[in-house]
Amino acid sequence: MNTEKDFSPLTPNIVRALNDKLYEKRKVAALEIEKLVREFVAQNNSAQIRHVIQILATEFALSQHPHSRKGGLIGLAACSIALGKDSGLYLKELIDPVLTCFNDSDSRLRYYACEALYNIVKVARGAVLPHFNVLFDGLSKLAADPDPNVKSGSELLDRLLKDIVTESNKFDLVAFVPLLRERIYSNNQYARQFIISWIHVLESVPDINLLDYLPEFLDGLFQILGDSSKEIRRICEVVLGEFLKEIKKNPSSVKFAEMANILVIHCQVSDESKSTYDLIQLTSMTWMREFIQLAGRVVLPYSSGILTAVLPCLSYDDRKKSTKEAASACNHSLMKLVTPEDDVDDEESQTKSSPQSDGSPSKKESDLNDSLNESQESVGFSNISFFTPASSDRPAVTLDLDGIVQVLDRHLHDSSTGMMTRIAVLKWLYHLYIKTPRKMFKHTDSLFPMLLKTLSDESDEVILKDLEVLAEIASSPAGQTDASGSCNNSDSKTELHIPGCKVTDLSPSTPSMNSYFYKFMINLLKRFSLERKLLEMRGAFIIRQLCLLLHAENIFHSMADILLKEEDLKFASTMVQTLNTILLTSAELFQLRNQLKDLRTQESCALFCCLYRSWCHNPVATVSLCFLTQNYRHAYDLIQKFGDLEVTVDFLMEVDKLVQLIESPIFTYLRLQLLDVEHNPYLIKALYGLLMLLPQSQAFQLLSHRLSCVPNPELMRTVEDPKAPVKDKRLAQPHIDYSELLQHFDRVQSKHLEVRHQRAGRSEHPDRKL
Repeated sequence: MNTEKDFSPLTPNIVRALNDKLYEKRKVAALEIEKLVREFVAQNNSAQIRHVIQILATEFALSQHPHSRKGGLIGLAACSIALGKDSGLYLKELIDPVLTCFNDSDSRLRYYACEALYNIVKVARGAVLPHFNVLFDGLSKLAADPDPNVKSGSELLDRLLKDIVTESNKFDLVAFVPLLRERIYSNNQYARQFIISWIHVLESVPDINLLDYLPEFLDGLFQILGDSSKEIRRICEVVLGEFLKEIKKNPSSVKFAEMANILVIHCQVSDESKSTYDLIQLTSMTWMREFIQLAGRVVLPYSSGILTAVLPCLSYDDRKKSTKEAASACNHSLMKLVTPEDDVDDEESQTKSSPQSDGSPSKKESDLNDSLNESQESVGFSNISFFTPASSDRPAVTLDLDGIVQVLDRHLHDSSTGMMTRIAVLKWLYHLYIKTPRKMFKHTDSLFPMLLKTLSDESDEVILKDLEVLAEIASSPAGQTDASGSCNNSDSKTELHIPGCKVTDLSPSTPSMNSYFYKFMINLLKRFSLERKLLEMRGAFIIRQLCLLLHAENIFHSMADILLKEEDLKFASTMVQTLNTILLTSAELFQLRNQLKDLRTQESCALFCCLYRSWCHNPVATVSLCFLTQNYRHAYDLIQKFGDLEVTVDFLMEVDKLVQLIESPIFTYLRLQLLDVEHNPYLIKALYGLLMLLPQSQAFQLLSHRLSCVPNPELMRTVEDPKAPVKDKRLAQPHIDYSELLQHFDRVQSKHLEVRHQRAGRSEHPDRKL
């Protein structure tokens, strides 16, 4: 520096001392400057004061020489001390050159700059608040300084500034928030600690309502929550906890909608290798749970995004138990928000204040609400789903049904989806079909194939929930008319025109199903045909549950009608055998068995004829149906025809099973009828016919022992004696043409024989005839 240059009013001695490398000499010069400035203050000579500050800033603090810069910094601090309360008039000129020195490469100079600014701020106090942003920006850089002395100095300055902000009621929060939003995304640990500490301070000040601006920096807070430093995570948890407490106290002033997507994003962040991600996910899920409970239907436009985040968490194991429980609470709370009013079209919602005139929910809705009240996988950043609310520009809250269905369908299609997640997805679909059936049926054609495929799931509970959804689709009145026209109305008719049944109305006596019922039955049987393992392992379970969820008569009536047209005769025989076993053994079919036991109505006769014609695919099943309906003479006639059939090992095994069934509680009435030999001769003849079919086996011994218990064998004569009239149920059934049914049996068995012969000709190991 040129010492001969005119620096007046600074004397040459002051200038020389400011440029000295020794701190003590620079300090002496600072005291002289302080004395000089005090004189100018006393004279009210602001021009000279500004001139002195300008010289110290431009000629010293911003000099190329390091010692001159150090002298300039201590001189500016001396000016501030001399100015006292008047320093606020010159703060910009005092602060700017000091802040510039914060970027100096010399750590000692950065320390002196920090020291100088501390003295300036300490004198000015509240007057520095208009310059808070530039001070905060400079401090945020020093917080990450590698030099421990500089960092220590910045911490002292930071505490001073926090005290000033806490004391003042003039803090400009609006101007500060954009800077906070920018700085909060720093990856440096010290900078993060600096940021989070300031948020903590500002949140604790009563006069500063930081909650209004929370959407601006909430995302950054969750980023900091994932820091590797345990201390930073702890402070961030405390800050987030304080915000959540305030949200609970003042929910009416919270901008829930603006923060919903932020939570959705962080609820989806998970990495098995990083425990910090678990903390982010748990905290955001906890916030989401509170948001749904506090905001209610306000979050409905974001429901698809919330479900994307929540559903995978439901399959977490006990290692993430807390997250799983929070996700479950979110799921149930969100489900409760969907009501019948969401089924009203936009046009209707503008003209109707309420979708229900009486406000009374249906029985299914009440049951669903009761079940909801009783109960309460990880993705990386690259897989995060982000959803824009469908109704952001509408005054009324609208359910994003299309988005929800898309999310649910995607989880069903994903083979990696956990069992509990699949169950939750199916519960959601069932809930939506109950609450919003009209709108949901627009999605049925796209959902239907996947719902059918889900029947092959490994979990019984998943299959049960899937069946509940399919049953609701098949029985809902909203499905009677398919708005898309994609469903053939002719398929919905279950009326059967069966030769051999003199009944004009052959539809089931139970309530009618909609257009999807028959479609469901057709596709279910197709699935059984394509997946024989599914039929073998789960077929009985699926059909029994359907009989509970829908009506057993409808199920058997429609399946029998479909099997009547089945081209794969082997499958038809297997399917009839399965249905027959269910009919004879399942508790769920008790009412249907009683209906068939006494054919006293046209409907029961029609059902018998319908079942009989399909049961003809399996001769033994046909006989058992006749036993069930007490058509003993017809059973005897059928058994007489068994001699013309190809008797295989499988056939004899079925006869063996029938004998076992006769000894079961289902046929108690049949065994008791053996006491009345006079009126049931054909029952005894039919049983003897079965006995003659069996080889000398355990079943043979069992049936032989039973027949040996029949009293007074002399009464088993078949000659019709006026004194001993034969009681034939067929005489009391004018609606059934038994001769035609026998002819139908012959035709079906001829087809089966022809197919077996064709198969035997192509196979090296045909069935062995006994």
